Order: sequence, then structure tokens, then C-alpha cells
Amino acid sequence: MNEIKHPVYEIDKQQVRRSFELAVESYDKAAVLQKEVNDRLIERLDYIRIQPEVIIDIGTGTGFGLSALAGKYPESEIIGLDLSEGMLKKARAIISDKSTSDSSNGVNASKIKMLCADAEVLPLKENSCDLIFSNLALQWCNDLNSTFQEFFRVLRPGGLLLFTSFGPDTLIELRSSWAAVDDFQHVSGFIDMHHVGDALLNAGLLDPVMDTENFTLTYSDVYKLMRDLKAVGARNAVYGRNHSLTGKQHLKAMTEEYEKYRTDGVLPATYEVVYGHAWAPDPESQGESVDVSFNI
Repeated sequence: MNEIKHPVYEIDKQQVRRSFELAVESYDKAAVLQKEVNDRLIERLDYIRIQPEVIIDIGTGTGFGLSALAGKYPESEIIGLDLSEGMLKKARAIISDKSTSDSSNGVNASKIKMLCADAEVLPLKENSCDLIFSNLALQWCNDLNSTFQEFFRVLRPGGLLLFTSFGPDTLIELRSSWAAVDDFQHVSGFIDMHHVGDALLNAGLLDPVMDTENFTLTYSDVYKLMRDLKAVGARNAVYGRNHSLTGKQHLKAMTEEYEKYRTDGVLPATYEVVYGHAWAPDPESQGESVDVSFNI
């Protein structure tokens, strides 16, 4: 089994945790893309016949995925899992407010639990959940093979994994602009969907389906983009980052490089979103040969 690991992808988990702790209060206002992708991922459940007893939302953030899942499956037990304790406390407060203020929205706070943990090492029993839902969190994992093996371990037979992550064209303008200035890693590396599909198969998950969608956010200047990234906790967390302060001249040079992308008076920021789902096998389907389906 080949591991998907490369220095450009190596994430400092402590830095990730600190970044999200700092972003607790700013996250919801800036997370326009995250909310849109979450809504589209939730919509995909309309076409999947599943009635899960236990759901895990991995990378739950401030909990807008939790709210949607609770409204869709009001009888399910739901676990919101995140690396940041601050995010979980915020999610708990939001869920409690919704449950108290509007009993008709289907959100039952008593059925929602919070768990502070790393997606790569789940503190959960084998065969303990029916649906793993994860929106834009897997890019913070260092080893997708072991992560998906963990997902396989906790899924019950016939359980579903439904997720999104970022592909390699994400923030390509910012990455290229920094690359013209110095050799540090200023932007995380993101894994191609074909390798994600391979990791799903390596873990033993069945019938993987993958597709991608590009989103473009626009900004009047690059500083507003960087402020938005910090506001959602997406600070640079790769080990190859510059651990000292970036000099003004380097920053100025990068912004000048980024100006090459200006179109119709605005600067684009591209996000390649990878959607995927796969199933835990039922006992009778063990050993079957499965191809990965890619919708491009």
C-alpha cells in the first residue's frame, strides 16, 4: 500500500489547532465558501437512501453541518468532532440556542454530542456509526490512507462516508505568486481527487464516486483574501512555512505578482472542491473488485 505523503503536505497539527482557536469568533462571518459547499454536500443526501442511527460530523467547526444533519435526521445520534475545543464550544452554544428558540427546526440538542479529537486517530469503537460526514476538513490530515482506514474501522457494514476536501488548484494564484518570491511553503498542498479515490480503495471502502467543482471568490486586493483565510482558521500550517515574520519587501513583491491575475477590476481566488462518497462493505460483499468512478 502506497502512502500519500510528501513534505509539501505535512501539516503541523498544533498550528492547525491554534489557528482555529483564534478563528472561533470570526469564522461564521467569513466562511461563505464553507457554508455553500456544506449546503451542497447536504443536498447530496437527498439522493441517498440511508437512515443512520449514529452520525459523525468530522471537522464540525461552529456546527452549521450539525444543524443541517440534525434537521434532516431528527432521530439520529450525532457527534460533532473537531480538533479545536473552542470551535466545539461555539458549536454547542449555537446548537443550544437553535434548539431553545425554535423547536420546529428539528434540532434536538440532547441528541448532539461534541468530541475534541484528531480525524486521523478517532477515539471511537469499531462499527459504531452509520454515516461519516466531513466538509472541507480532510485537507488538514497528513495521511489519507490511515485516515480512511480509521473511517472504515468505525463505520458499520453498509455505512456511508460523504465528504469534501480541496484539490490542487485551490489558491493556485496565491501559491504561484508566493513561488515567484521565495522558496517557502506559504500555501498548503492539496491532493488530486484520483489519489483520494485510491486511498478510499486502499482502506477497503467500496464504490467510491469522486467529482470536482471550482469556485472563484473575488477580492479588491490580496490583503482582504489573506484576512479571510485567517478568519476561517486557514493559516499556513505546513512544516515548510517561514517560521519568522515575512518581510515587507517579500510581501510587496508577492502582491505585485498577484496583480497579474486581476480581471475586471478584481483579484480571483480559486478553490477546487473535491466531493466524494464511498461505502463500508456488507459481509457478503467482501473481496469484490470495485472501480473508482470519476465525474469531471
